[in-house]
Amino acid sequence: MSAIQPAKVNSATRAFTLFEWMIAGRYLRARRADTFISVIAALTMTGVAIGVATLIVVTSVMNGFRDELLSKILGLNGHFSVYPIEEKFADYDKAVAELETVPGVIHAIAFVDGEALVSGFAGNTGVGVRGISSEGIDKLPLLKNGLQLGGWDAWDESNGAAIGYRLAQKLGVTVGDSITLLSPNGTTTPFGETPEIRSYKVAAIFNVGMVEFDSYYMYLPMRAAQNFFKLYDDVLKPGAKPPPIDASDAEIDAAYTRVYYASDAEVFITDPDAVKAMRLPLQQAVDRPVILTDWQERNQTFFSALQVERVVMFVILSSIVVVAAFNIISSLVMLVKDKGKDIAVLRTMGATRSSVMRIFCITGMTIGVVGTLIGLVLGLVIADNAEPIRAWLSEVIGIRIFPPEVFFLSALPSKIDPGEVIFVVLLALGLSLLATLYPAWRAAQLDPVEALRYE
Repeated sequence: MSAIQPAKVNSATRAFTLFEWMIAGRYLRARRADTFISVIAALTMTGVAIGVATLIVVTSVMNGFRDELLSKILGLNGHFSVYPIEEKFADYDKAVAELETVPGVIHAIAFVDGEALVSGFAGNTGVGVRGISSEGIDKLPLLKNGLQLGGWDAWDESNGAAIGYRLAQKLGVTVGDSITLLSPNGTTTPFGETPEIRSYKVAAIFNVGMVEFDSYYMYLPMRAAQNFFKLYDDVLKPGAKPPPIDASDAEIDAAYTRVYYASDAEVFITDPDAVKAMRLPLQQAVDRPVILTDWQERNQTFFSALQVERVVMFVILSSIVVVAAFNIISSLVMLVKDKGKDIAVLRTMGATRSSVMRIFCITGMTIGVVGTLIGLVLGLVIADNAEPIRAWLSEVIGIRIFPPEVFFLSALPSKIDPGEVIFVVLLALGLSLLATLYPAWRAAQLDPVEALRYE
């Protein structure tokens, strides 16, 4: 019996012809005899889709988490903090005006910063107290627009307090109620230093969407905060004599001028990443010795940890796509073994080795492309509706997903980055292509004589 010789074909046969697509399509369609292989292919496609969707959702949530934290932190704290040295910050109004003349500066705000103990009807807790003027509030849209109850009307003269809604819940107070503020640094007497205790009416309750600010910080009018923390000096007026010990308040006021000063100033710039380029112009703009610290220095550890976590999560979750790619290899190897006789017949009919290889590359890539497209659509839908899905799942299973006390934010953020989405899609397609090469090469190397010897 003579050996069957494959027919000679034209070496100029075009690649990826309709014939190759038709054969690849027949191999992908399930028939009764090929049900098991078709199920494996479907599961492989599902694995690719899940991997792509998971990567898109996780990267979007991590991007949203970083951007939301950055916008909240830099929405109330400046990109630069300006601290006075050598002398007290009595010329803070002049310094703010000088800082705002620097190109690239949006605005600057002077603050009074301190810590105290606040008491309400339901309890007491430590708080960070910030003194700010009504002009400063206008420069902080996150704070001004985050108003939940009360108002900012006549803020400088109100002698009231603005607190976060979580702090209000903790203290059991609302707008119009009184809270008591206590600082250990009070008035010095012959018997020692007495604590400073003052009461303030709650004038405003805000919600900026970040747990740390809503549960810890409170704001006072600038002058009220300066008086509470004793940030002033009584300077004897030129030509005036020190009043006697038993002098009245009117005599003391007539002899002394009270000079108030701030703790620091915050500078907001147009480009948060341009802190290195902005440092020297800001330093030179202020006609007094100051120290500048930028937001990257203050939050370096926190945002570096976020970046590391983001990269590690991406690498770990990429293994889902890698596993799916290995499944493509296994499903194609099984298909090649099952279709050995068909491959031999194609070869004897004139199909070249490269044509057979392309048929199985098309088969494997179809699994990868369809799975990637399904994962792309699914990932974009989930990422775009991350918060509603989180709320629905929390309600269904009765467990708080993404608790704000742990993750700082009151809602699950998500930001889709087109560049990262394209990278994930290309990664999945690239792995799918690589996964098809070995099984397709094995199919092309199949000897038709050996395949048909016992048929």
